[in-house]
Amino acid sequence: MERSAHEIVQLARDQKRLTSLDFIEQIFDNFQEFHGDRYFADDQAVVGGVALLDGKPVTVIGIQKGKNLPENLKRNFGSANPEGYRKALRLMKQAEKFQRPVVTFINTSGAYSGISAEERGEGEAIAKNLYEMADLSVPIIATIIGEGGSGGALALAVADEVWMLENSIYAVLPPEGFASILWKDSSRADEAADLMKITAQELKELDVIEQVIPETFRGESVSDEAILRRVKADLTWKLKDLAKKDPTQLVQERYERFRKF
Repeated sequence: MERSAHEIVQLARDQKRLTSLDFIEQIFDNFQEFHGDRYFADDQAVVGGVALLDGKPVTVIGIQKGKNLPENLKRNFGSANPEGYRKALRLMKQAEKFQRPVVTFINTSGAYSGISAEERGEGEAIAKNLYEMADLSVPIIATIIGEGGSGGALALAVADEVWMLENSIYAVLPPEGFASILWKDSSRADEAADLMKITAQELKELDVIEQVIPETFRGESVSDEAILRRVKADLTWKLKDLAKKDPTQLVQERYERFRKF
């Protein structure tokens, strides 16, 4: 049965969904987490480090939500501060130095919009990530695993390919915000979701993303284990394919990918 966009929004926000750390810990081997942006602090809404995929080193970065209230408070509900994006960029530049591919997992309603984040340069941190990722000389694959909200998501999604789980969303703002702007009524969020073209299937049809990771098969939910196996197999194959390309070709094709929008 085909779900409405509003239903997919609810599934994308479900606290029982696989988190970035679930993907990192189950797909990769010997994950070594790194901390801090070398400027201000360690933002626990962003996790990242070095791991092995099929025996080869990769840099893996994710935006982490919690599965309960204490975890969400610790992770700031997956809304990163500028130091989180600067930590991610530090790891990506390190990956470029040592010629490691970059894999990101994204689940955020958006970057943290508090006054303290603005004082420390939230907008600049996101913009710097976009600028630097566009020119990174190593392969990058980004996967939206829940919510992909606004610049907070895009700051980790300037990639050679962007994938989405079937019940995830990717949007310039939440449906509630869209409804508030368009109709001055956030209660019309379900109507807004249907208009926004934010689901994985819709974005695949629009060529905004390259792949949809199935979460259902013949109307039945696919197990978390099956999803993890699929993502691991696809990442392994795609990174081998991207590794065959010259760095100049990678950067040029990434540029052309985003220019077509």
